[in-house]
Amino acid sequence: MFKQLPSDARDALSWGWADFQPYFDNLLTRNLTEATFDAWMTDVSQLDDLIDEISNRLYVAKDLDTTDDEAKDRYFNFVENVEPEIVRAFNKIQHKLIDSGLETDAIFIPLRNVHNSVELFRDENIDLSIQLEKLGSEYDRIAGAQTIMWDGEERTTAQMAKVYLERDRDRREAAFQAVAERKLQDREALNNLWVEMVQLRRQMAKNAGFDSYLDYRWKQLNRHDYTPEDTLKFHEAIEAVVVPAAKEIYERRRQRLGLDTLRPWDTSVPVTDAPPLHPFDDVSTLIDTTSTLFNKLNDELGGLFDTMRDEQLLDLDNRKGKAPGGYCTDYPASKRPFIFMNAVGLHDDVQTMLHEAGHAFHAFATMQNLPYSIQRNIPMEFAEVASMAMELLAAPYLPAEQGGFYSEDDAARARIEHLEGNITFWAYMAVVDAWQHWAYTCGDDVLDPAKCDAKWAELYNRFMQGIDYSGLDDWLETGWHRKLHIYQVPFYYIEYGLAQLGAVQVWANSLDDHATALKQYREALALGNTVKLPELFATAGAKLAFDSDTLGQAVDLMLETIHELDPA
Repeated sequence: MFKQLPSDARDALSWGWADFQPYFDNLLTRNLTEATFDAWMTDVSQLDDLIDEISNRLYVAKDLDTTDDEAKDRYFNFVENVEPEIVRAFNKIQHKLIDSGLETDAIFIPLRNVHNSVELFRDENIDLSIQLEKLGSEYDRIAGAQTIMWDGEERTTAQMAKVYLERDRDRREAAFQAVAERKLQDREALNNLWVEMVQLRRQMAKNAGFDSYLDYRWKQLNRHDYTPEDTLKFHEAIEAVVVPAAKEIYERRRQRLGLDTLRPWDTSVPVTDAPPLHPFDDVSTLIDTTSTLFNKLNDELGGLFDTMRDEQLLDLDNRKGKAPGGYCTDYPASKRPFIFMNAVGLHDDVQTMLHEAGHAFHAFATMQNLPYSIQRNIPMEFAEVASMAMELLAAPYLPAEQGGFYSEDDAARARIEHLEGNITFWAYMAVVDAWQHWAYTCGDDVLDPAKCDAKWAELYNRFMQGIDYSGLDDWLETGWHRKLHIYQVPFYYIEYGLAQLGAVQVWANSLDDHATALKQYREALALGNTVKLPELFATAGAKLAFDSDTLGQAVDLMLETIHELDPA
């Protein structure tokens, strides 16, 4: 055994490689046998958890304020000067584990990922990864600085989403045009950033002996249980099933708004005379109401959320300089998750809160039940089932009398908006994923931003039908600029589409027996990465699927529910 690690990871935020090295040296020199296996794996996991928490805390700190140079420097000091040595050391740890021949039931499935990591490791790729991390941070800096003047005040582009809910169509259009003009000012910078990132990724794949970055990334993402061809099949199912349904949704919206054509600034405004949904005025109300909702749903889940509130593990408000987006990360040494958001008072913020809380509940379940860190490397396809299913399972609790945010009528509107958004999302997801398949298999065309623009427009017109973008060619073509996953986590998007199909199946079960569906959901969360992906879905009461029939059943249920909630 090695000496005790810090009980609070924050005490080690300034550690350098020299502080970590003795722990690695100890693990590498110890005998690894069946008798010593558990103690050795426990010590490896404690070290792994500490390092992950340090990295995640430093990452969050620089995201909370992208103008904070000290926070950025602390993070990149770790990335550049500490993490490379840690990566090399963990590669040796992984080799030691594999060479031992010990494959207990507890780690049989996680070992698949360990083998992938060992096979992909190339020392020369460490520096390329650091460069990509820096470029990803530059994307955040560019996006975080995008503000406009509106009604005499400086607003972030995220804050402008409220204007798209206003009845005045001229103001909606003016807001859209102002945001578009501001974002297009960064067109050249984002094009240059993209080209640089693609070249680095292609070099990484080449270094590891792969002909394409797609093949390299597939292995790197530990996609053991489905293939690129399966995802292309899913695209075809979406085109056959979802595109007509989404087109129907957009057409119904156009008719109810009394418009000749549906423009992009018409997609969020309420279709009735009712005012826009206004779930909360400030993040404290968002937090308190979410707490009440979760305690109504399940007292154990409510208690976990209250722990996050009480321990200040939530940073939810949007502000200038804050990195865009929302996510849940974890602090595994502390056995706690952390939620980062950019809330501005919209129903989308409620959905994001429920979504990220689902991730947080997943993190709690694995950190509390699985002792080895490699058991907690959750497949992202199922991680998103945790989050998306929670959005649907929590939906009955949106009315205020059930602990939520709305009147019964507004809760019905919120559910309709969510279900319609889920259907149309599948179509958008197909655009993002299909574009990335093209980007990493098209040769040097990907290095020409004009060809990237043209391909995005082609795919958008294929999958996203029903919205009139005439006269907005520059905005439409550069849609890939506004999807941070393309820049920061390539190929991480199909997970949302597959998971949403799983989540709808979990929700369908809950309509028959809510308690049993929630129980199955939680049992699946607790499995972490200890069974194959199809078994995770099955434990939750769903199946991993790519076909039109399964997708069609899900879409039919969603449309039926929408019509029940709004017979008009």
